[in-house]
Amino acid sequence: MPDSNFAERSEEQVSGAKVIAQALKTQRLKEREGCGDVVGPWEFIPLFFVPQDVEYIFGIVGIPVTEIAIAAQQLGIKYIGMRNEQAEHVCAKEKDVVGWTRLCLIRSFAEERQGRKRTAAQEKSRALVQLLKRAIKPGVCLVVSGPGLIHALGGMANANMNCWPLLMIGGSSERNQETMGAFQEFPQVEACRLYTKFSARPSSIEAIPFVIEKAVRTSIYGRPGACYVDIPADFVNLQVNVNSIKYTECCMSPPISMAETSAVRMAASVIRNAKQPLLIIGKGAAYAHAEENIKKLVEQYKLPFLPTPMGKGVVPDNHPNCVGAARSRALQFADVIVLFGARLNWILHFGLPPRYQPDVKFIQVDICAEELGNNVKPAVTLLGDISAVSKQLLEELDKTSWEYPPESKWWKTLREKMKSNEAASKELASKKSLPMNYYTVFYHIQEQLPRDCFVVSEGANTMDIGRTVLQNYLPRHRLDAGSFGTMGVGLGFAIAAAMVAKDRSPRQRVICVEGDSAFGFSGMEVETICRYNLPIILLVVNNNGIYQGFDMDAWKETLKFRDPTAVVPPMCLLPNSHYEQVMTAFGGKGYFVETPEELQKSLRQSLADTSKPSLINIMIEPQATRKAQAGHFLPPYGSV
Repeated sequence: MPDSNFAERSEEQVSGAKVIAQALKTQRLKEREGCGDVVGPWEFIPLFFVPQDVEYIFGIVGIPVTEIAIAAQQLGIKYIGMRNEQAEHVCAKEKDVVGWTRLCLIRSFAEERQGRKRTAAQEKSRALVQLLKRAIKPGVCLVVSGPGLIHALGGMANANMNCWPLLMIGGSSERNQETMGAFQEFPQVEACRLYTKFSARPSSIEAIPFVIEKAVRTSIYGRPGACYVDIPADFVNLQVNVNSIKYTECCMSPPISMAETSAVRMAASVIRNAKQPLLIIGKGAAYAHAEENIKKLVEQYKLPFLPTPMGKGVVPDNHPNCVGAARSRALQFADVIVLFGARLNWILHFGLPPRYQPDVKFIQVDICAEELGNNVKPAVTLLGDISAVSKQLLEELDKTSWEYPPESKWWKTLREKMKSNEAASKELASKKSLPMNYYTVFYHIQEQLPRDCFVVSEGANTMDIGRTVLQNYLPRHRLDAGSFGTMGVGLGFAIAAAMVAKDRSPRQRVICVEGDSAFGFSGMEVETICRYNLPIILLVVNNNGIYQGFDMDAWKETLKFRDPTAVVPPMCLLPNSHYEQVMTAFGGKGYFVETPEELQKSLRQSLADTSKPSLINIMIEPQATRKAQAGHFLPPYGSV
């Protein structure tokens, strides 16, 4: 790959900190060859050429990385200072995920400006646009040495397990003090190898741009993941001649691979012959921007679909073919299941009986060859980019006149189960008793949520029940604890989502739905929210505990007998904690609500006020739980 020297010949000296910042700023994704002859009235195409340099760095400064953050700001990179390293890392990941949503706005503008049938040249232009839409870059975060890096390992592991591109830059002790007991000395490169795709220390300041380019490329190519670049303390202020630095341009956008034609043909045949088909849409489909093709598959062939938690919105949750309300029934009795970027891990119960039929046929669509065949031998494997492969499937199915019968016995079974489960949820939501239950709370929240808002959710019952009630209508607009089940991610996700929304779509709201236990992991990030005046709405669903808690009377009665360490159940938290006062302490708005009317009023006021953040502390029944489940074999994370 060609290098480009951005410095003019001079005797000027430059510090390592400035080299690092400039190397990040220079990471621009190149156009792919073969697109240079684009023609047509596409004056809006430059909108897609948003320079792919780093826009944000999330971090916590200290020795030895403070100068790096200052140098980045001097180059126009926005620095967001966090209060905890794990939250910092989830911010960096969320920045990348939510950043894609700006493409929804650009696409609408493009269609409005175009307004007529495309010519062949315009179709080629459109292909370029689709390519540029997919130009992904990693989130970037900055940590100090030793304990700072160790605190960040959880966030790094979360990025890697969820397959999100992340670049972490960590300071480390000086090279000439290695093995001497230097300040915060720790084998950082070696430690990070367990949690990343790539972990390295540049051999010199001159090598920094090369190593950063490789880290960026590795984070986005193939299955995305985390990468780590280690910067010794003595590099940060070391001066070198500016002419010795060659800033390496970023790699081309990730190559688009397609499945074998014979495998696509076989997959189409299996789908046509299915008696009880089901599509499962995973977050890999959202990452691949496969929504257009998958929605066509669903609608054109009348196929039922089920989204995974972060696959929600690829096809809208309120689509008539969505069978989320009959999840267990759909999984248990489908005879052919197509997995679009969804892994057969714990979230999908490993693909094994009794959750599934013993002879169910899986068709796996994934970008990672190593994922194919995990836990269950698939009937067909389609290795490639999910958007490209779903288009291949469409083209193959189009060769014959076929659709799945919408009045089949399978559709009738699914609709009956959906109707039954929805009725049970509505009955719970309509209960007038106080304290409120989860379903009552989420019903009133769903009534007021803007259709284009970003929903961030974490917790135990709060997240599990919330995803069945809170609807997503757009792809890449939901973030939660993910494949790694990481708690403490919510506020970091919300901060990054709000930062991107503020810059690209100021009217879009970020709604962060937290359990009270989950809020406690990163609650001090409320100060970060207020410091940057991000109009996030935090909803803390407070049951006084982890899974379940005590009310105040039961709490006081328990403390009469013995020391709380001996008698208070491990799941209990302090009853009626006023988390909203954390928000008001830093200048935001706080609400303590106990009734549906108070919830409706406070949420309405919070949505109307875009000038400051809000926290609504929602008290619910401490023993509240989800509705009864369909079978004893359902694990705690299953839902009907």
